[in-house]
Amino acid sequence: MTTEGRWTYLTDMDGVLVHEEHLVPGADEFLAELRENGIPFLVLTNNSIYTPRDLRARLMRTGLDVPEESIWTSALATAKFLSSQRPNGSAFVIGEAGLTTALHEAGYVLTERDPDYVVLGETRTYSFSAITRAIRLIEGGAKFIATNPDATGPSLEGSLPATGSIAALIERATGRQPYYVGKPNPLMMRSALRAIGTHSESTLMIGDRMDTDVHSGIEAGLQTILVLTGISTRESADRYPYRPTRVIDSIADLIGHTSDPFGPR
Repeated sequence: MTTEGRWTYLTDMDGVLVHEEHLVPGADEFLAELRENGIPFLVLTNNSIYTPRDLRARLMRTGLDVPEESIWTSALATAKFLSSQRPNGSAFVIGEAGLTTALHEAGYVLTERDPDYVVLGETRTYSFSAITRAIRLIEGGAKFIATNPDATGPSLEGSLPATGSIAALIERATGRQPYYVGKPNPLMMRSALRAIGTHSESTLMIGDRMDTDVHSGIEAGLQTILVLTGISTRESADRYPYRPTRVIDSIADLIGHTSDPFGPR
């Protein structure tokens, strides 16, 4: 499918490489094969809590060695987007170090006084006072940005409210819809492509969710692979009006086939 016979890989993290802080069997061999063959790749996540350095340490604990520069988050994509829209702007941020660090490095000033944007990301400590402040700033004219639309996030105890749920609360209070940067917005994919210096026609996206990973991959013009080690199942995938290029049981099925992932088995 690619004219050069060489693929670049974008892969989701949770549900594809790791699952509930444990290595998905074969994920280490898959990444090792990419490195040995000089195949470019980025690990993507909609989670904006952590910096690439934090995520590298988290992945190392599971046995995966992923360089910081090979990790792309919705926080980084959001910072890139805002920097292109309004260079050296200002923002009121609800989020963690992954988001605040990315915005600082993009030249943004974080402030509660007349910011250009209210930027909502992921945090485990959503505060009523911070949400109230965000609502009032948006009512005062600040533009509303959210890193990703995920309504819930996983934990060992069960689901947690995530960015999309808090964004819905703020939207209901203000009547202003946020602009979501992360998946399924294809902007997340395009920013990743620019970060790695590749093109859509020779890039594929591997994910475990039809509604984010496959959706955004298709809209960005990528070939897509759905793995069944996370959220979506074969049955649930059939309910969507679009299809991935290929469905496989696990990332391990690509070992030995990374140069020709869509060829016969």
